[in-house]
Amino acid sequence: MRTATLGPEQRAESLAAMAGRELDVLVVGAGVVGAGTALDAVTRGLSTGLVEARDWASGTSSRSSKLIHGGLRYLEMLDFALVREALKERGLLLERLAPHLVKPVPFLYPLQHRGWERLYAGSGVALYDAMSMARGHGRGLPLHRHLTRRHALRVAPALRKDALVGALQYYDAQMDDARFVTTLVRTAVAYGAKAANRARVTGFLREGERVVGARVQDVEGGREYEVRAKQVVNATGVWTDDTQGMVGERGRFHVRASKGIHLVVPKDRIHSTTGLILRTEKSVLFVIPWGRHWIVGTTDTDWDLDKAHPAASSADIDYLLEHVNSVLAVPLTRDDVEGVYAGLRPLLAGESDATSQLSREHTVAHPVPGLVVVAGGKYTTYRVMAKDAVDAAVHGLDLRVAECVTEDVPLLGAEGYPALWNARARIAARTGLHVVRVEHLLNRYGTMAEEILDLIAGDASLGEPLQAADDYLRAEIVYAASHEGARHLDDALTRRTRISIETFDRGTRSAREAAGLMAPVLGWDKDQIEREVQHYEKRVEAERESQRQPDDLTADAARLGAPDIAPL
Repeated sequence: MRTATLGPEQRAESLAAMAGRELDVLVVGAGVVGAGTALDAVTRGLSTGLVEARDWASGTSSRSSKLIHGGLRYLEMLDFALVREALKERGLLLERLAPHLVKPVPFLYPLQHRGWERLYAGSGVALYDAMSMARGHGRGLPLHRHLTRRHALRVAPALRKDALVGALQYYDAQMDDARFVTTLVRTAVAYGAKAANRARVTGFLREGERVVGARVQDVEGGREYEVRAKQVVNATGVWTDDTQGMVGERGRFHVRASKGIHLVVPKDRIHSTTGLILRTEKSVLFVIPWGRHWIVGTTDTDWDLDKAHPAASSADIDYLLEHVNSVLAVPLTRDDVEGVYAGLRPLLAGESDATSQLSREHTVAHPVPGLVVVAGGKYTTYRVMAKDAVDAAVHGLDLRVAECVTEDVPLLGAEGYPALWNARARIAARTGLHVVRVEHLLNRYGTMAEEILDLIAGDASLGEPLQAADDYLRAEIVYAASHEGARHLDDALTRRTRISIETFDRGTRSAREAAGLMAPVLGWDKDQIEREVQHYEKRVEAERESQRQPDDLTADAARLGAPDIAPL
């Protein structure tokens, strides 16, 4: 099928089209759940719009642990239904829906007690594998295995010898969460949805009690649109209560924000061929392979401050370093930390005993006619949440609507990906790129990598890496603006690429080069380039300052020292 381009012209056309006719479904919020809801709705034949106040995945969906997993620890809570559901979704993503974006990743679980712990933990991991296989979607991953201490230390030499008596190794999956959401949005648009980022809902349109659409402000141009829709879906994650407040109706649940932070360190700081999962007094700690880096996380603390830019404090960083260093032979220090990011989990908190334990479960409600709310859940089960939200919206439509088909709708870039992967050496020879560069592109764009290669064919300089972030080609920055909806420098360095957390300078040395590459696509003059670079530098400095603060209050105040987006 054809791909979809999310450039400046397409954004303007989408806003005009959404305002020009009544939609069947308008989705508010383009995190993973909102983007998935738009794809579900449009592939059932419904006219669909998607609006996002900031950038695709700019909230929780770009700040996760980057894992697609069944939730091994939920087995310990005996939540078999949630694990079974998540394992099915993991299998679908690995094998059918997004094999170019979702990849297997090994984890080592160090055992610290002889006898009973191996039996207890081993039984849980064996059940995990068995449940995955029983769903028919687990054959893409190796089964778990038991390791002696000597074998475990060969696999992960970074571990202290006295930190384990043996280990278990099992497999889950990972992805780049922001890239996944961008691909979801593009897939929905390819099937006919209209989508616009930097388009903020400022209020809902009402006819009596019924919600019949939303007022949408173009944050970039200032114009306000009235977008009418038969059903509106609120998929705004940790902003759910704020969005509901525009309707003036109490919901049946609240969404509570829980902050999780992650550290990014270079690959050579931890000598291991596998990821690690460690038990802490509160939860679990992951050390996750991430290209030429490791991601270490996460924390789990209440957050009731600024939702747009949750801040990591010095205490948060110390907590992660202390816990990971408890098992490492060579401890990590602050100087080893390249990047830090903080995200907010949307946890459900009920208004009654019946809903108070919803936690990582998701729920869908119809608080007023014409408005559906979907909240909670976990990244891995976004497709199930989207299906449930559209099912609820369909009840309010006077139409015969098809059942959900997204189980059989691969994301853009998936179809033909295995064939291109097998041909990567030939592609390298044809384009003059190193085969490692071709693999990088295929694992970020799938078959859409050909569009990047077309840009390079038209301008050979785009085949060069960025000077201060050589994991990424210059063409990828241009493509972010021309095809993926990047409107600002921050979008390209933080979400379309991960330069902001993968370099010690946090992307500041790449900012001017990247802004210059985006400028022709977005029509920036020299003054706008300067504003974009200065804004990005201020954002990085505000984040660095917040990470020097002792607690959440002071960290939040420091982070808010930088403006939200660069002025136009």
